[in-house]
Amino acid sequence: MKTVLMVAEKPSLAQSIAKILSRGNMSSRKGLNGACSVHEYAGSFVGQSAHFKMTSVCGHVMTLDFIGKYNSWDKVDPAELFSKAPTEKKEANPKLTMVKFLQVEGRGCDYVVLWLDCDKEGENICFEVLDAVLPVMNKPRSAERTVYRAKFSSITDTDICNAMNHLGEPNRNEALSVDARQELDLRIGCAFTRFQTKYFQGKYGNLDSSLISFGPCQTPTLGFCVERHDKIQSFKPETYWVLQAKVNPEKENSLTLDWDRVRVFDREVAQMFLNITKMEKEAKVESVSKKEKVKQRPLALNTVEMLRVASAALGMGPQHAMQIAERLYTQGYISYPRTETTHYPENFDLKGCLRQQANNPYWAETVKALLSEGINRPRKGHDAGDHPPITPMRAATEAELGGDGWRLYEYITRHFIATVSADCKYLQTTISFSIGPERFTCIGKVVTSPGFTEIMPWHSIPLEENLPDCERGDVFPIGEIKLLEKQTSPPDYLTEAELITLMEKHGIGTDASIPVHINNICQRNYVTVESGRRLKPTNLGIVLVHGYYKIDAELVLPTIRSAVEKQLNLIALGKANYHQVLEHTLDIFKRKFHYFVDSIAGMDELMEVSFSPLAATGKPLSRCGKCHRFMKYIQAKPSRLHCSHCDDTYSLPQNGTIKLYKELRCPLDDFELVLWSSGSRGKSYPLCPYCYNHPPFRDMKKGMGCNECTHPTCQHSLSMLGIGQCVECENGVLVLDSTSGPKWKMACNKCNVIVHFFENAHKVRASPETCDSCDAALVDVDFNKAKSPLPGDETQHSGCVFCDPVFQDLVELKHAAMRHPMHRGGQGKRQGRGRGKGRRPGGRPNPKKPKDKMAALAAYFV
Repeated sequence: MKTVLMVAEKPSLAQSIAKILSRGNMSSRKGLNGACSVHEYAGSFVGQSAHFKMTSVCGHVMTLDFIGKYNSWDKVDPAELFSKAPTEKKEANPKLTMVKFLQVEGRGCDYVVLWLDCDKEGENICFEVLDAVLPVMNKPRSAERTVYRAKFSSITDTDICNAMNHLGEPNRNEALSVDARQELDLRIGCAFTRFQTKYFQGKYGNLDSSLISFGPCQTPTLGFCVERHDKIQSFKPETYWVLQAKVNPEKENSLTLDWDRVRVFDREVAQMFLNITKMEKEAKVESVSKKEKVKQRPLALNTVEMLRVASAALGMGPQHAMQIAERLYTQGYISYPRTETTHYPENFDLKGCLRQQANNPYWAETVKALLSEGINRPRKGHDAGDHPPITPMRAATEAELGGDGWRLYEYITRHFIATVSADCKYLQTTISFSIGPERFTCIGKVVTSPGFTEIMPWHSIPLEENLPDCERGDVFPIGEIKLLEKQTSPPDYLTEAELITLMEKHGIGTDASIPVHINNICQRNYVTVESGRRLKPTNLGIVLVHGYYKIDAELVLPTIRSAVEKQLNLIALGKANYHQVLEHTLDIFKRKFHYFVDSIAGMDELMEVSFSPLAATGKPLSRCGKCHRFMKYIQAKPSRLHCSHCDDTYSLPQNGTIKLYKELRCPLDDFELVLWSSGSRGKSYPLCPYCYNHPPFRDMKKGMGCNECTHPTCQHSLSMLGIGQCVECENGVLVLDSTSGPKWKMACNKCNVIVHFFENAHKVRASPETCDSCDAALVDVDFNKAKSPLPGDETQHSGCVFCDPVFQDLVELKHAAMRHPMHRGGQGKRQGRGRGKGRRPGGRPNPKKPKDKMAALAAYFV
């Protein structure tokens, strides 16, 4: 019997697909990484009986990064990142051990069927999966085909079974286009970001952004927002005048007429027209026209339109809306939410989708009427050749989806029903009047057939006053003529919906990446989201864009990125060479980078006007070990210490609070120690500002605090306060937090595990003695007599936290409450570092992981 491995993009998708294909007759088990399940069932494949194993990945298996030393901001010139710096594929999430998991499941399999999302990113993940599983699969006989690709757009029985019966092949060209985009964004983004971050954060203290980032798509996106800001700032209002007339066709009702000249900008001319018309007592009807007009039903829904509406009408940010849409898709409620297409294929089962909605109380009547009277064929839109438009695939209730999930689903459903409804028809009546030599007009609309506006009432024709029945030559008495003085008004800040429209128009990003770019400029503090989801640039965002314009406008204009996107699309179509596009584009940006570096003084002049130098920022906190003067603590992101006398800046751990640590000094460099804390429920540890930035020992790296310092005798170091190996991660050590009393705790110096123990103890310290069973350091505990939980009213005890039965009920394991994932001095992700085998610094043996106590501690997880 042959074995078929099938891989989906997410665990929930794998389960749904397996359930459909196995008709529910499957067994499930957890995979070795704990995140992905494996669903197994028997069936037939390519005409023979087969054993199927359906599993998944969790998005991208691999990510592109620079090798080793090129990840160091201090050791590498950013210019080298364009060509010299080698890149490598690394596991996107090492904790998931996804490659090992795929190899374990793929070993001995004969075929692989790829159920990844059917877009370019999905094709790229296909080849990441193949790179992992093909080497361990059974070797095929001669030219036997072993790799298959399933193409589907929704998680329905029909679509999944149809995909299984019409398997194709993964698209290498589309995968390569994603590889090219990843490498371009990595090299270009990192080079510019590293240079301008180091340059400006080394000079200014109140930028309030941990990263001064540049992105080939992100920066033009910011450019659109700043361009609108500049128009608002440079706008000068002009006064104009409008002539308004009212006639009284009936005694009680008046009709307001619009002036055909619309407005004039000269007061004297406006007054002249007022004087002429005021001489008249009646308005004469010059013409009456009636026309049947049509308001077209909407085109079928694609991603960009969904994001626009979600932001403008539902108040959801693009990234949030996309996450909800993906969840609705994986749960089978809607079709694939990433599509550029607005045209349904001829064979699409529109009636089947519509029938699913026949019992929903919100639109049941409309749906039943359409099914009985016959649906209208949707308008012919754009066929991008990717996926059908976003469509509701099964019925749902507000109770099922709740909150934003229901609101987005409701809009998608109403939009779909509208596409198969009739157009809205109305009768437009236009009456032209003359008052002396001046012409005025009045327009009225009467709906004759509401069509799709019944299901999308926000598009309905507004109710207006009925116009009087009249003919050419009729006259009406004039009720009032007056001159209105008004002013032109500036445009408002861009809404997210308007920004999405501009990005689509200029080819910045894709339907999948547009939300990411908008989210990035918000996260970087380049724009803030105001009421109405309008994007207002910050000082930093404005200065950056103006600086790019001053040095090289193409860095911020959409033209060059739009051209790159076209080249990437040609790679996907097999019409452009991957290596040539990469080489040519990097060469262009490398030249631009060198010019940018040489001309940075131009941007710096703008920065000087808006931001304060480091020396004038922050408040005195701790003493410098070189000059013994106070260094200033700069709280604005990224928080750091600056010595204005030595002109040195020291980075600090982020996303926590910093305070002076008892005025104690580092024995190595005489710098005053500071204490970093993530809050009362989180971790805290002391650090030396100098050692944190300049590791004193070979086995230390930049970004290490005292809880990782291997100094053999310092009272704050790992050597003196380390208790035992972490019960959860491989390389961490549980270190006593000597500042935590009376709620004592020890915390892992690698992961976020915290062990609370000995609450209300008077004193807790790490003993030089070690446990005979597990080699962990013993702990000396001293309680007040009134609060001692120790047996026999004892107040002191020395023992092992993991093995001593006296301590067993006094220990509780938790996870630290972190404000954000911890950053280590701008170094990016690092693998945890062990303390090595043999003996610990200071003479203690390395503690063994206490297996029996590990389970006991794990029971306290919260």
